[in-house]
This record gives sequence, structure tokens and C-alpha cells, in this order.
Amino acid sequence: MKTLEEIIKSDKEIWNSDEPAEGHFERFSVKLELRTKTGNSQRRISTYLLRAAGVAALVILSSLWVWDNIKQNSKMMTLSEVSPEYMEVETYFIQQVNLLEDEIKGSILSDDPEQKDILMKELQNMDTVYIALQKELKVNPNEEKIINAMIEHYQKKLEVMTIIVTQLKSIRSININNEDYEKVLL
Repeated sequence: MKTLEEIIKSDKEIWNSDEPAEGHFERFSVKLELRTKTGNSQRRISTYLLRAAGVAALVILSSLWVWDNIKQNSKMMTLSEVSPEYMEVETYFIQQVNLLEDEIKGSILSDDPEQKDILMKELQNMDTVYIALQKELKVNPNEEKIINAMIEHYQKKLEVMTIIVTQLKSIRSININNEDYEKVLL
């Protein structure tokens, strides 16, 4: 069986004898030119779209990778994750802080929302130290100094909140007594 190359070589005169029809080269040139003009614009568009899709995919994937790493690094560790004993301690302090916070938010400062907002922001600012301690605890989970600092933070926060509640109650009672005194005078 002959290969295609052998067939072409053996019938060389047949392949070279016929000339294309008149005007063939001009028609071919016009068709080729039209095809390259429309093909180039389509190729340019498809190339542009492929590049844009590649860049978008790269940006999305890198953003997801960065988000995942930031999320894992920003996770904080609480005392309850260290041991069951510390979980009890943390639960107690959280309950006490929540009770005092409710007392501050509720009846004591219900008359002055601006003061309440300022005070709550200050209490939240106190928690920035605690958040830093939680991050440190994640890095060194069994470091007693960090655990003790976290417990001390809760104790100090409770002390400060207790002082605030006591002072707000005394101010409120003074205001109530002044109002009663003014009513008697009228």
C-alpha cells in the first residue's frame, strides 16, 4: 500500500499540470483578507476576555487565600479552651460582667443615652487588651502568665464596672433627693 507522499510524488505531473481558474488568486486574496480582518477582531476579543478571566480568577483565588490566612491568624483562644477549670472561671466572670453591663445599660443610664454610649465605648476599649491576650494565648496555649493576665483583666474590669455602677447609683439617688427637695419647696 502506497503512502500519500508516494502517491503525490509518483503523479507529480498530474498535480502540477492544471492551473487554477482565472482570477483565483484575487478571489483567494480577498477571502483571506476578509477572514483575517474578522478573525483578528474576534481573536482580539476572545484573547482579551481570556486574559481578563485569568486575571479575575487569579485575584479571586489570591483574595480567598489571604482571607483564609487572616481568618485563621485572627482567631483567638479563650480560657475555656485551655482547661475545664478555666472554663468555670471564665463563665463566672462573663456572667458578672454581663450583669453589671445590663445594669449600666438599663435603669442607671436610661436618662442620658449620650453618656451611656460614651461609657459603653470606654468599656469596649478595655476589651482591646483582653483581645490581645487572647491572641497571645493562641500562640502560647499553656503560658501561665497570659492566663493570669486574662483573669486579672476580668477582675479589674469587674472592679471598674462596680465602681461605675456605685457612682451612678449615688448620683441618681442625689438627683432623686434634689427633685424631692424641690417639690417640697414648691
